[in-house]
Amino acid sequence: MIPLTKQYRCIHSKSCQCTKGHLNEDVIYLVFQQLNWNPHAIARLSCTCKWFDDLAKRVLWKEFCKTKAPKMMLDLQSSGSHSVDGNWRALGKILIYCSGCTKGCLFNSVQVPGHFVYRTRFSRTSGKSFLLPQCRTDVLYVSDPCEHLEQGDEGDIGFFRGFFKSFSMSKVKKMLIKRGAKLHPTEVCPYCKAKLWNMLEAEMIPQSASCRLGSYEDSVDYYVCLNGHMLGMCTLLPLSDSEEASELE
Repeated sequence: MIPLTKQYRCIHSKSCQCTKGHLNEDVIYLVFQQLNWNPHAIARLSCTCKWFDDLAKRVLWKEFCKTKAPKMMLDLQSSGSHSVDGNWRALGKILIYCSGCTKGCLFNSVQVPGHFVYRTRFSRTSGKSFLLPQCRTDVLYVSDPCEHLEQGDEGDIGFFRGFFKSFSMSKVKKMLIKRGAKLHPTEVCPYCKAKLWNMLEAEMIPQSASCRLGSYEDSVDYYVCLNGHMLGMCTLLPLSDSEEASELE
């Protein structure tokens, strides 16, 4: 069944070629369904005009997320909401894009460009390790670290990302507000452009996070934005001799 009924006129400009016969939304839906909701194709369509961008935000990115991570999307919407914190495009980007870091900005570390990832595992169970005990009724999905090895003096570093379910009602947000945590003065979330809280400065990163990541205890740093998107970095512990041998087998 195609859940599309309402149609929208082009909202780009009078001179836009889209005004000369837009494709029906149902047709576009079927085309992208055949493309298996290819994110690169959706992104290119979004750049065409505001009408296509609106369609992508409302429908295409949502279908991409539901296809890419069906169990997570069912969980996010189990409270009866048909939307997500932020927007579907931001969530889709989190699923497939490692934001890296810019030297001198959020993590004051090496320059690592953002990049698409082929496959990433997100875990609700892992998310518990990033929350203080009094906040562990919150639902947080966190990715495995995206490894970037031999980064000069920093050694092997990993970037991880994630998202909260119903962040506006979470205990983490209430605690951040109660503690008077300050938002970053200049940097914003690379996924939705919302302002960011530094969880390290707020003293809200438990030791269990480093155990889950396989990193040094004092090297985990992560941010959470107003929409509940999470991005972080850590310095990874070196492999032991036995682990290196098993990797080569």
